Amino acid sequence: MSSTVVVLLLFAGVSEAAGRILPLVAGRPGMSRSFVAGLLLPAGIVEGVVFALWPLTAWTLAEVVVPSPPPGTALVWTPGLAAPLVLAAVLAFPWLGALLHFVLFVGVGAGLVGPLATASGLGWWSAAGCVAATGTGLGLAVEAVRRLVFRISGTEVRESVA
Repeated sequence: MSSTVVVLLLFAGVSEAAGRILPLVAGRPGMSRSFVAGLLLPAGIVEGVVFALWPLTAWTLAEVVVPSPPPGTALVWTPGLAAPLVLAAVLAFPWLGALLHFVLFVGVGAGLVGPLATASGLGWWSAAGCVAATGTGLGLAVEAVRRLVFRISGTEVRESVA
């Protein structure tokens, strides 16, 4: 994976993390800005790693579905595949909505289906199933960890003395 792809994935990860963490934090009074900023960087790295793992896990699932995939080919991120991910993450961030994050998921996943189908020899629908299953699994795992960290690191609600 080239350094350009790593930077694109990390940027998309930080944008995705901000879009997912800020709505949770907004409803919690008493959390300092520095604490929230401290959460965003590790969360962005985790999101970037999950984005990096998505093609690998889709390829692994495709190998299970296809008994003998073509040798020497594997699905990896390229700048052309990662750029729409970054664009979608940046566009979805200002609106901070669950629907736009779902659209991000579907749009980027649809971009991975063609290369996976070509590399693995699967049909388009089978490749789409592999990408959707792995994307959903990775997304649910990250969401569970995100909620757990949020609960563990929660601060007490401070009441103002007026």
